[in-house]
Amino acid sequence: MDSEIGAEARELDINQIMALIPHRYPFLLIDKIVDVVPAQSGTGIKNVTINEPFFQGHFPGHPIMPGVLIVEAMAQTAGALVMASLGDPEGALVYFMTVDNARFRKPVVPGDSVRIEVECIQNRGNVWKFKGRAVVDGVVKAEATYAAMIVRDA
Repeated sequence: MDSEIGAEARELDINQIMALIPHRYPFLLIDKIVDVVPAQSGTGIKNVTINEPFFQGHFPGHPIMPGVLIVEAMAQTAGALVMASLGDPEGALVYFMTVDNARFRKPVVPGDSVRIEVECIQNRGNVWKFKGRAVVDGVVKAEATYAAMIVRDA
């Protein structure tokens, strides 16, 4: 895997994402990351299908992606971005710390292709703070700010 990310914007495919964060099916909630600017920003892509396991119970006959999973997709996008930005990500994990100002504007449903736009708003040592938005066809579906910590050899 090409783990080096240059200064120019680029894309991470699913294999590169899985090399950076430990999440796996059914809890890996991003398919790829585009427009990567190391340590600054990136856009995760989540293609939502009716086959997602959470739709069995949320809600039968009216499937809606749970808001907490949208925020988790934001966190996974930011986590992969952080890990890709580290010089040596080996032995490091990203732990979710806080969620602030989460807003759920409109439902995410099967068939949506969600653009998860994340931007680093602060980086102090091993703590990173992000602003995230989930957007479908130009419409903001959810947004939040959140923080995570890099832990080595956890």
